[in-house]
Amino acid sequence: MTTKKKPVESLPEEFDNYEQAAEFWDTHDTTDYLQDSRPIKTISEFRGRRYEVEIEPGVIQALRKQARRKGVPVSRLANDMLRQLLTVQKMG
Repeated sequence: MTTKKKPVESLPEEFDNYEQAAEFWDTHDTTDYLQDSRPIKTISEFRGRRYEVEIEPGVIQALRKQARRKGVPVSRLANDMLRQLLTVQKMG
């Protein structure tokens, strides 16, 4: 038994907006359009690592409140507090 591949719809020259492009690619397979693709050169830059740490709800609420009061992002306040705590422990 042979399977016939259905005809591939032409790729639009361009899309009017992101929604139109998303709608098209939601219903089409990119592998059907490989002949229309081309390699591009990109430069990427490593911007740092992120770590996930579980924080109790009461602790994060207090941290947010203090960060708001100081006018700094929660992440900066948390990093500053941890750095200070670890420095004090290292010295002691």
